[in-house]
Amino acid sequence: MAHLRAAGLGALADLGFRGLDNGVLDPVIVTGFHTSRTHKLTPGEKTANRVLALVEHGFAHLENWRILTKLRPDPARATHFLRALLVLTNLEVNR
Repeated sequence: MAHLRAAGLGALADLGFRGLDNGVLDPVIVTGFHTSRTHKLTPGEKTANRVLALVEHGFAHLENWRILTKLRPDPARATHFLRALLVLTNLEVNR
């Protein structure tokens, strides 16, 4: 986490990584929200979970197509490239 913070980067993670970046006002690792009997999710938390699920779903498809195994872009361009791939993937999957 210190390396991500030093580089000014962040990461999305699933609920398995909850608590990894606790106690920090500006977390580097962003996870979904967990519901329980005593804590119901707010509409904003539900929306955040839906967005995270879409991203995870898109990456699962990219992994199945083995696109990411051959990807070796310049790190400065990787984010834009992956965003474009996720948009195209969601368009293809939702056809």
